[in-house]
Amino acid sequence: MGATVGKGVSLLENLPPNQSLHIVMLGLDSAGKTTVLYRLKFDQYLSTVPTIGFNCEKIKGTTGRAKGTSFLIWDVGGQDKLRPLWRSYTRCTDGIVFVLDSVDVERLEEARMELFRTARSPENSGVPILVLANKQDLPGAKDPSDIERLLGLNDLGPNHLWHVQPACAIIGEGLAEGLDALYEMILKRKRLLKQSKKKTR
Repeated sequence: MGATVGKGVSLLENLPPNQSLHIVMLGLDSAGKTTVLYRLKFDQYLSTVPTIGFNCEKIKGTTGRAKGTSFLIWDVGGQDKLRPLWRSYTRCTDGIVFVLDSVDVERLEEARMELFRTARSPENSGVPILVLANKQDLPGAKDPSDIERLLGLNDLGPNHLWHVQPACAIIGEGLAEGLDALYEMILKRKRLLKQSKKKTR
């Protein structure tokens, strides 16, 4: 493991200086996407209104191997009339954060459909997905293993790297760890792409 980790680091060192990783944050309306974004940006809770369009912030990783890495995070509105726009934001993205309301069991199937629609579009093939299981502080919140099962994440297939991170956006719990997990998946994908290119030569 140590040797491959080292390769991942050198891969990102070859990126032009000041280049940010492009991340798109999706999820149903009221899942807590904008709260996640501003908690990551300002490390405090900001009251938000429904996003019509998008918010965009540059965030620095604060923990693990992601520490010091810049992430340009696009938080895109989750109302159903805005969801067709998701595709234009995910084109050429390095990673997807899918924010989920862990308490809203009635909409889990709707969330699953939207997640799969996004993950299975050809331009997102193999793009790592971080599922942020938000609102873990509330009674009735489903735990990560339940969410993994209910979303059917194993059905995404071996081509997709994914991780479920329990989180509470209001207090910031789990967010930095989630970003670090996403960063690790992005590195792993870059390594796999590099290896497959070598094989095809």
